[in-house]
Amino acid sequence: PRSPLIPRPEQPIQAPLRSGDGDGDVPAVTFLLLRRPRSTNARTGSSYFSYVTSPISHAMDGQSRKHRILMVSDFFFPNFGGVESHIYYLSQCLLKLGHKVVVMTHAYGKRSGVRYVTGGLKVYYVPWRPFLMQNTLPTLFMTFPIIRTILIRERISVVHGHQAFSTLCHEALMHARTMGYKVVFTDHSLYGFADVGSIHMNKVLQFTLADIDQAICVSHTSKENTVLRSGISPDKVFMVPNAVDTAMFTPSSNRLSCDEIIIVVISRLVYRKGADLLVEVIPEVCRLFPKVRFIVGGDGPKRVRLEEMREKFSLQDRVEMLGAVPHAQVRSVLISGHIFLNSSLTEAFCIAILEAASCGLLTVSTRVGGVPEMT
Repeated sequence: PRSPLIPRPEQPIQAPLRSGDGDGDVPAVTFLLLRRPRSTNARTGSSYFSYVTSPISHAMDGQSRKHRILMVSDFFFPNFGGVESHIYYLSQCLLKLGHKVVVMTHAYGKRSGVRYVTGGLKVYYVPWRPFLMQNTLPTLFMTFPIIRTILIRERISVVHGHQAFSTLCHEALMHARTMGYKVVFTDHSLYGFADVGSIHMNKVLQFTLADIDQAICVSHTSKENTVLRSGISPDKVFMVPNAVDTAMFTPSSNRLSCDEIIIVVISRLVYRKGADLLVEVIPEVCRLFPKVRFIVGGDGPKRVRLEEMREKFSLQDRVEMLGAVPHAQVRSVLISGHIFLNSSLTEAFCIAILEAASCGLLTVSTRVGGVPEMT
Protein backbone atom coordinates (compact mmCIF):
# COMPACT_ATOMS: atom_id res chain seq x y z
CA PRO A 1 0.00 0.00 0.00
CA ARG A 2 1.07 3.54 -0.65
CA SER A 3 2.41 5.54 2.28
CA PRO A 4 2.19 9.34 2.71
CA LEU A 5 5.74 9.22 4.07
CA ILE A 6 7.26 8.33 0.68
CA PRO A 7 7.78 11.52 -1.33
CA ARG A 8 8.75 11.81 -4.96
CA PRO A 9 12.02 13.79 -4.96
CA GLU A 10 11.97 14.24 -8.75
CA GLN A 11 8.97 16.58 -8.53
CA PRO A 12 9.32 18.90 -5.54
CA ILE A 13 6.84 21.63 -4.80
CA GLN A 14 8.37 25.05 -4.33
CA ALA A 15 6.54 27.11 -1.71
CA PRO A 16 7.80 30.66 -1.11
CA LEU A 17 7.96 31.81 2.47
CA ARG A 18 7.79 35.58 2.81
CA SER A 19 10.14 37.21 5.24
CA GLY A 20 8.62 39.21 8.00
CA ASP A 21 8.36 42.94 8.10
CA GLY A 22 8.05 43.74 4.43
CA ASP A 23 11.00 46.11 4.58
CA GLY A 24 12.58 44.58 1.50
CA ASP A 25 15.96 44.11 3.19
CA VAL A 26 15.49 40.51 4.29
CA PRO A 27 15.84 37.79 1.66
CA ALA A 28 12.93 35.45 1.18
CA VAL A 29 13.44 31.72 1.50
CA THR A 30 11.90 28.87 -0.45
CA PHE A 31 11.13 25.64 1.36
CA LEU A 32 10.88 22.28 -0.37
CA LEU A 33 7.62 20.52 0.39
CA LEU A 34 7.02 16.82 0.03
CA ARG A 35 4.61 15.44 -2.56
CA ARG A 36 2.79 12.15 -2.10
CA PRO A 37 3.81 9.65 -4.79
CA ARG A 38 1.28 8.16 -7.17
CA SER A 39 2.87 4.74 -7.09
CA THR A 40 5.86 2.89 -5.72
CA ASN A 41 7.19 -0.62 -6.12
CA ALA A 42 9.52 -0.50 -3.16
CA ARG A 43 8.67 -1.31 0.38
CA THR A 44 7.62 1.58 2.55
CA GLY A 45 10.47 1.30 5.04
CA SER A 46 13.28 0.99 2.50
CA SER A 47 11.87 3.73 0.24
CA TYR A 48 11.52 6.16 3.13
CA PHE A 49 15.02 5.42 4.43
CA SER A 50 16.51 5.72 0.95
CA TYR A 51 14.77 9.05 0.39
CA VAL A 52 15.80 10.73 3.62
CA THR A 53 19.42 9.58 3.42
CA SER A 54 20.28 9.74 -0.29
CA PRO A 55 20.88 13.51 -0.74
CA ILE A 56 23.00 14.04 2.37
CA SER A 57 26.38 15.71 2.00
CA HIS A 58 28.34 15.15 5.19
CA ALA A 59 31.68 16.35 3.92
CA MET A 60 33.39 19.23 5.64
CA ASP A 61 34.32 22.39 3.83
CA GLY A 62 37.09 21.43 1.46
CA GLN A 63 40.52 20.64 2.80
CA SER A 64 40.09 21.98 6.35
CA ARG A 65 37.87 20.35 8.96
CA LYS A 66 35.34 23.14 9.23
CA HIS A 67 31.89 22.10 10.39
CA ARG A 68 28.53 23.33 9.17
CA ILE A 69 26.39 23.45 12.30
CA LEU A 70 22.63 23.82 12.68
CA MET A 71 21.49 25.17 16.05
CA VAL A 72 17.86 24.25 16.76
CA SER A 73 15.62 25.51 19.55
CA ASP A 74 12.26 27.14 20.12
CA PHE A 75 14.09 29.79 22.14
CA PHE A 76 16.03 32.47 20.30
CA PHE A 77 16.06 36.21 19.78
CA PRO A 78 13.99 38.41 19.82
CA ASN A 79 12.98 36.44 22.93
CA PHE A 80 15.26 37.08 25.91
CA GLY A 81 16.72 34.49 28.27
CA GLY A 82 19.73 32.39 29.16
CA VAL A 83 19.19 29.80 26.43
CA GLU A 84 18.76 32.49 23.79
CA SER A 85 21.96 34.25 24.84
CA HIS A 86 23.86 30.96 25.00
CA ILE A 87 22.90 29.97 21.45
CA TYR A 88 23.73 33.41 20.08
CA TYR A 89 27.16 33.78 21.67
CA LEU A 90 28.13 30.15 21.02
CA SER A 91 27.23 30.68 17.36
CA GLN A 92 29.30 33.87 17.21
CA CYS A 93 32.34 32.11 18.68
CA LEU A 94 32.01 29.22 16.24
CA LEU A 95 31.75 31.68 13.34
CA LYS A 96 34.98 33.35 14.46
CA LEU A 97 36.67 29.93 14.43
CA GLY A 98 35.72 29.57 10.78
CA HIS A 99 32.75 27.23 11.09
CA LYS A 100 29.45 27.79 9.30
CA VAL A 101 26.55 28.23 11.74
CA VAL A 102 22.82 28.37 10.99
CA VAL A 103 20.06 28.78 13.58
CA MET A 104 16.57 27.32 13.22
CA THR A 105 13.71 28.53 15.40
CA HIS A 106 10.02 29.34 15.05
CA ALA A 107 8.57 32.63 13.84
CA TYR A 108 8.17 35.46 16.34
CA GLY A 109 5.29 37.70 15.33
CA LYS A 110 6.16 39.24 11.97
CA ARG A 111 9.72 37.96 12.18
CA SER A 112 9.46 35.09 9.71
CA GLY A 113 11.65 33.73 6.95
CA VAL A 114 15.43 34.16 6.79
CA ARG A 115 17.28 36.82 8.75
CA TYR A 116 20.98 37.64 9.06
CA VAL A 117 22.27 38.94 12.37
CA THR A 118 25.67 40.08 13.64
CA GLY A 119 28.66 38.24 12.25
CA GLY A 120 26.77 36.77 9.31
CA LEU A 121 24.74 34.39 11.47
CA LYS A 122 21.87 33.05 9.38
CA VAL A 123 18.58 32.43 11.17
CA TYR A 124 15.61 30.48 9.80
CA TYR A 125 12.39 31.66 11.45
CA VAL A 126 10.18 28.82 10.22
CA PRO A 127 6.43 29.54 9.95
CA TRP A 128 5.35 27.63 13.06
CA ARG A 129 3.56 29.58 15.77
CA PRO A 130 4.12 28.83 19.47
CA PHE A 131 1.18 27.52 21.45
CA LEU A 132 2.56 27.15 25.01
CA MET A 133 5.51 28.89 26.71
CA GLN A 134 7.11 29.73 23.33
CA ASN A 135 6.99 26.05 22.29
CA THR A 136 5.60 24.95 18.95
CA LEU A 137 2.87 22.32 18.76
CA PRO A 138 4.33 18.77 18.69
CA THR A 139 3.63 17.30 15.25
CA LEU A 140 6.36 14.64 14.91
CA PHE A 141 6.41 14.53 11.08
CA MET A 142 4.91 17.89 10.03
CA THR A 143 8.25 19.66 10.51
CA PHE A 144 10.22 17.05 8.57
CA PRO A 145 9.97 18.73 5.11
CA ILE A 146 11.37 22.04 6.38
CA ILE A 147 14.04 20.44 8.56
CA ARG A 148 15.18 18.21 5.70
CA THR A 149 15.35 21.12 3.28
CA ILE A 150 17.48 23.23 5.63
CA LEU A 151 19.83 20.32 6.33
CA ILE A 152 20.41 19.69 2.63
CA ARG A 153 20.46 23.32 1.48
CA GLU A 154 22.99 24.39 4.10
CA ARG A 155 25.01 21.14 3.74
CA ILE A 156 24.89 20.65 7.51
CA SER A 157 27.36 18.26 9.17
CA VAL A 158 26.30 18.59 12.84
CA VAL A 159 22.86 19.29 14.34
CA HIS A 160 22.93 20.86 17.82
CA GLY A 161 19.65 20.96 19.74
CA HIS A 162 19.08 23.10 22.83
CA GLN A 163 16.70 22.79 25.81
CA ALA A 164 14.80 19.68 26.89
CA PHE A 165 11.33 21.22 26.64
CA SER A 166 11.85 22.61 23.13
CA THR A 167 9.53 20.74 20.76
CA LEU A 168 11.44 21.88 17.69
CA CYS A 169 14.68 20.62 19.22
CA HIS A 170 13.34 17.11 19.79
CA GLU A 171 11.86 16.81 16.30
CA ALA A 172 15.01 18.13 14.61
CA LEU A 173 17.26 15.70 16.50
CA MET A 174 14.98 12.78 15.67
CA HIS A 175 14.83 13.56 11.95
CA ALA A 176 18.56 14.35 11.79
CA ARG A 177 19.44 10.96 13.25
CA THR A 178 17.05 9.29 10.78
CA MET A 179 18.98 10.98 7.98
CA GLY A 180 22.32 9.91 9.43
CA TYR A 181 23.60 13.24 10.75
CA LYS A 182 25.77 13.71 13.82
CA VAL A 183 23.64 15.22 16.59
CA VAL A 184 24.48 16.96 19.86
CA PHE A 185 22.09 17.99 22.61
CA THR A 186 22.58 20.62 25.33
CA ASP A 187 20.41 20.51 28.44
CA HIS A 188 20.08 23.90 30.14
CA SER A 189 17.65 23.12 32.97
CA LEU A 190 16.91 20.77 35.84
CA TYR A 191 13.70 18.72 36.04
CA GLY A 192 12.06 16.50 38.59
CA PHE A 193 10.87 12.91 38.46
CA ALA A 194 7.51 12.77 40.26
CA ASP A 195 5.13 15.39 38.83
CA VAL A 196 3.10 14.71 35.70
CA GLY A 197 4.93 17.24 33.54
CA SER A 198 8.35 15.89 34.46
CA ILE A 199 7.30 12.27 33.86
CA HIS A 200 6.08 13.16 30.38
CA MET A 201 9.18 15.23 29.60
CA ASN A 202 11.52 12.48 30.79
CA LYS A 203 9.83 9.90 28.53
CA VAL A 204 10.24 12.20 25.53
CA LEU A 205 13.88 12.82 26.47
CA GLN A 206 14.58 9.09 26.70
CA PHE A 207 13.17 8.62 23.20
CA THR A 208 15.12 11.54 21.71
CA LEU A 209 18.49 10.80 23.31
CA ALA A 210 18.39 7.05 22.72
CA ASP A 211 20.50 7.37 19.55
CA ILE A 212 22.33 10.65 20.17
CA ASP A 213 26.07 11.09 19.63
CA GLN A 214 26.93 13.45 22.49
CA ALA A 215 25.17 15.50 25.16
CA ILE A 216 26.33 18.63 26.98
CA CYS A 217 25.27 19.82 30.42
CA VAL A 218 26.14 23.13 32.03
CA SER A 219 27.00 21.82 35.50
CA HIS A 220 27.80 18.56 37.28
CA THR A 221 24.38 18.67 38.92
CA SER A 222 22.76 19.09 35.51
CA LYS A 223 24.78 16.15 34.14
CA GLU A 224 23.61 13.86 36.93
CA ASN A 225 20.02 15.01 36.43
CA THR A 226 20.10 14.43 32.67
CA VAL A 227 21.67 10.97 32.97
CA LEU A 228 19.05 9.86 35.49
CA ARG A 229 16.14 11.26 33.47
CA SER A 230 17.14 10.07 30.02
CA GLY A 231 19.03 6.85 30.72
CA ILE A 232 21.85 7.99 28.42
CA SER A 233 25.32 6.61 29.08
CA PRO A 234 27.38 8.99 31.29
CA ASP A 235 30.29 8.51 28.88
CA LYS A 236 28.32 10.44 26.25
CA VAL A 237 27.58 13.40 28.53
CA PHE A 238 30.09 16.22 28.99
CA MET A 239 30.01 19.12 31.41
CA VAL A 240 30.73 22.49 29.78
CA PRO A 241 29.85 25.45 32.04
CA ASN A 242 28.29 28.59 30.65
CA ALA A 243 30.36 31.73 30.18
CA VAL A 244 29.89 35.44 29.57
CA ASP A 245 31.83 38.00 27.58
CA THR A 246 33.40 40.09 30.34
CA ALA A 247 34.11 42.87 27.86
CA MET A 248 30.35 43.46 27.69
CA PHE A 249 29.84 43.37 31.48
CA THR A 250 32.34 45.73 33.06
CA PRO A 251 31.99 47.55 36.41
CA SER A 252 30.90 51.16 36.42
CA SER A 253 33.62 53.79 36.64
CA ASN A 254 31.37 55.89 38.90
CA ARG A 255 31.05 54.95 42.55
CA LEU A 256 27.45 54.48 43.70
CA SER A 257 26.04 56.47 46.59
CA CYS A 258 26.09 54.79 50.00
CA ASP A 259 22.95 56.61 51.15
CA GLU A 260 20.85 53.64 50.05
CA ILE A 261 21.43 50.01 49.07
CA ILE A 262 20.00 48.97 45.72
CA ILE A 263 19.21 45.29 45.12
CA VAL A 264 18.84 44.27 41.47
CA VAL A 265 16.76 41.32 40.26
CA ILE A 266 16.81 40.37 36.56
CA SER A 267 14.90 37.20 35.77
CA ARG A 268 11.89 35.74 34.04
CA LEU A 269 9.04 36.20 36.49
CA VAL A 270 7.87 32.60 36.62
CA TYR A 271 7.44 30.06 39.41
CA ARG A 272 10.66 28.20 38.63
CA LYS A 273 12.68 31.40 38.97
CA GLY A 274 11.33 32.03 42.46
CA ALA A 275 9.02 34.96 41.70
CA ASP A 276 6.69 33.85 44.52
CA LEU A 277 9.65 33.90 46.90
CA LEU A 278 10.36 37.50 45.89
CA VAL A 279 6.77 38.42 46.75
CA GLU A 280 7.36 37.19 50.31
CA VAL A 281 10.90 38.49 50.75
CA ILE A 282 10.74 42.04 49.39
CA PRO A 283 8.18 43.44 51.90
CA GLU A 284 10.08 41.92 54.84
CA VAL A 285 13.43 43.32 53.68
CA CYS A 286 11.91 46.75 53.12
CA ARG A 287 10.41 46.65 56.63
CA LEU A 288 13.69 45.71 58.31
CA PHE A 289 15.98 47.95 56.25
CA PRO A 290 14.52 51.39 55.41
CA LYS A 291 17.45 52.31 53.14
CA VAL A 292 17.04 49.33 50.80
CA ARG A 293 15.49 49.74 47.35
CA PHE A 294 14.72 47.07 44.72
CA ILE A 295 14.99 47.17 40.93
CA VAL A 296 13.18 44.24 39.28
CA GLY A 297 13.77 43.55 35.59
CA GLY A 298 11.95 40.86 33.66
CA ASP A 299 8.49 39.80 32.62
CA GLY A 300 6.29 36.76 32.99
CA PRO A 301 3.03 35.44 34.43
CA LYS A 302 4.13 36.18 38.01
CA ARG A 303 4.62 39.88 37.36
CA VAL A 304 1.02 40.48 38.42
CA ARG A 305 1.77 39.12 41.90
CA LEU A 306 4.73 41.47 42.27
CA GLU A 307 2.62 44.43 41.17
CA GLU A 308 -0.06 43.45 43.69
CA MET A 309 2.55 43.15 46.44
CA ARG A 310 3.88 46.61 45.65
CA GLU A 311 0.40 48.09 45.84
CA LYS A 312 -0.56 46.19 49.00
CA PHE A 313 2.48 47.36 50.99
CA SER A 314 2.71 50.81 49.34
CA LEU A 315 6.23 50.19 48.05
CA GLN A 316 5.93 52.07 44.76
CA ASP A 317 8.85 54.32 45.71
CA ARG A 318 11.06 51.41 46.82
CA VAL A 319 10.34 48.71 44.23
CA GLU A 320 10.91 49.68 40.59
CA MET A 321 9.43 47.35 37.97
CA LEU A 322 11.25 47.60 34.62
CA GLY A 323 9.48 44.89 32.66
CA ALA A 324 11.38 42.98 29.96
CA VAL A 325 14.99 44.16 29.67
CA PRO A 326 16.75 43.74 26.29
CA HIS A 327 20.08 41.98 26.65
CA ALA A 328 21.94 45.03 25.37
CA GLN A 329 20.62 47.01 28.35
CA VAL A 330 21.29 44.42 31.07
CA ARG A 331 24.65 45.92 32.04
CA SER A 332 23.20 49.40 32.48
CA VAL A 333 20.62 47.95 34.87
CA LEU A 334 23.16 45.88 36.79
CA ILE A 335 25.63 48.70 37.42
CA SER A 336 22.86 50.79 38.98
CA GLY A 337 22.80 48.45 42.00
CA HIS A 338 25.01 47.16 44.80
CA ILE A 339 23.66 43.60 45.18
CA PHE A 340 22.31 41.09 42.67
CA LEU A 341 19.64 38.71 43.97
CA ASN A 342 18.81 35.34 42.39
CA SER A 343 15.80 33.60 43.93
CA SER A 344 15.51 30.55 41.64
CA LEU A 345 13.92 27.40 43.02
CA THR A 346 15.82 25.27 40.51
CA GLU A 347 18.80 26.29 38.40
CA ALA A 348 21.24 24.26 36.34
CA PHE A 349 23.58 27.22 35.90
CA CYS A 350 22.68 30.89 36.32
CA ILE A 351 24.29 33.07 33.65
CA ALA A 352 22.81 36.17 35.30
CA ILE A 353 25.02 35.59 38.36
CA LEU A 354 28.12 35.59 36.15
CA GLU A 355 27.00 38.79 34.44
CA ALA A 356 26.37 40.50 37.78
CA ALA A 357 29.69 39.37 39.24
CA SER A 358 31.47 40.59 36.12
CA CYS A 359 29.86 44.00 36.67
CA GLY A 360 31.25 44.10 40.21
CA LEU A 361 28.05 43.41 42.16
CA LEU A 362 27.82 41.31 45.29
CA THR A 363 25.72 38.26 44.43
CA VAL A 364 23.19 36.54 46.68
CA SER A 365 21.41 33.38 45.55
CA THR A 366 19.36 30.45 46.72
CA ARG A 367 21.50 27.32 47.13
CA VAL A 368 19.96 25.20 44.39
CA GLY A 369 21.11 23.07 41.47
CA GLY A 370 24.43 24.03 39.94
CA VAL A 371 24.67 27.45 41.62
CA PRO A 372 27.06 26.25 44.40
CA GLU A 373 29.47 25.06 41.69
CA MET A 374 30.01 28.69 40.66
CA THR A 375 31.70 29.66 43.93
